Amino acid sequence: MKIVHVLTRLHRAGSEENTLACCNAQVKHGHEVLLVHGNEYDASLQASVAKTMRVVGLDALVHPISPINDFAALRQLSRLLLEWRPDIVHTHQSKAGIIGRLAAKQANVPGIIHGVHILPFVHVGNAQKLTFLAAERLTARFTRAFIDVSQSMRDICVSHHIGSPAQHYVVHSGFDLTRFSHADWPNEAPRLLGIAPGEPKPPVVLMLAALEPRKRHIELIEAFPEVIERVPDARLILAGEGPARRDIEAAIARSPVGGSIHLIGYHSEPEQLISLADVCVLTSMREGLPRVVMQYLAGGRPCVVSELPGLEEVVRHGVNGIVTPTGDVNAAATAIADLLENKALRAHLAEGARRTDLTSWGLDAMCDSVETVYHSVLGALPQNNLAGARAYQSQLQ
Repeated sequence: MKIVHVLTRLHRAGSEENTLACCNAQVKHGHEVLLVHGNEYDASLQASVAKTMRVVGLDALVHPISPINDFAALRQLSRLLLEWRPDIVHTHQSKAGIIGRLAAKQANVPGIIHGVHILPFVHVGNAQKLTFLAAERLTARFTRAFIDVSQSMRDICVSHHIGSPAQHYVVHSGFDLTRFSHADWPNEAPRLLGIAPGEPKPPVVLMLAALEPRKRHIELIEAFPEVIERVPDARLILAGEGPARRDIEAAIARSPVGGSIHLIGYHSEPEQLISLADVCVLTSMREGLPRVVMQYLAGGRPCVVSELPGLEEVVRHGVNGIVTPTGDVNAAATAIADLLENKALRAHLAEGARRTDLTSWGLDAMCDSVETVYHSVLGALPQNNLAGARAYQSQLQ
């Protein structure tokens, strides 16, 4: 197959890593893959990806709503798809999902698929909600399949009339489970924690997340004094990169406990950071089914997470983690302190994490399921084979 993936941003984050894993598997299976991304990208990641597949950046594809840029991006992408004539266009993230599917429709691509990693109309103002819903319902008319990261994502889409139940497929966001279940501490642990070599490890709280406002790093930093008041030697490690870095650095600088908070940027071996942690946390306001939480559990670490759609499929409050109200980061700080103080409860949740069945989050399972969806979509075309799909596309053009 000829497959195009379209992303708004290309960073080292959950949905991008999920997409790249699928791209790499598809290249290994002999498919021809083109990755298109917007103006926000990690240059080193882009260069790495370009070694195995064609990569195209569109400067006009921007994250905020921008009519002039959006129209330009639509025109550029439509032209690219008409030239490349793919069998499948698989879009990811909200803006790329709209622009990419409109462009695929204009280019008469037979297999238009959207990956639902997050719901843009959840936990936003009414005007934004109505705008996003209108755009999603419009593009759903010519979307042949949706790939949802959780059952809850699928159910919310269907309840908001975004596609029919038959169009939705639930495919969990995969990763290498063994890598996380058998990890050691990072060699640079003393430096990351701000302690001398040989000094006993202090209690460690870890948040692995892209530096974006919706992850609420700043709110967690502002709430962390409660943790330090109860567990004075605790450390908060914030690992990740993103557009909110300067604001987060400023929040650490003005915090009365800033010396206990370490922003370490991107780390190439997140499994080692999880191994180092005593408690892992995610305070996001909006997510799909965040893969990082599955990584916390695969690493056998108790987690404190915001109540998000889909998490109930895996995180059991009081069994393998603590679930706190989405709008209350202070409650997350209280739960963190409770776990650091209560070794028995921490051990109980860690054992629950290790026992969690994560087999459907395996990397091979995800990639195989996505390819099955592709074949299902192309098989539903007038001729039940790939040649028929291409002939159908030519006929439409």
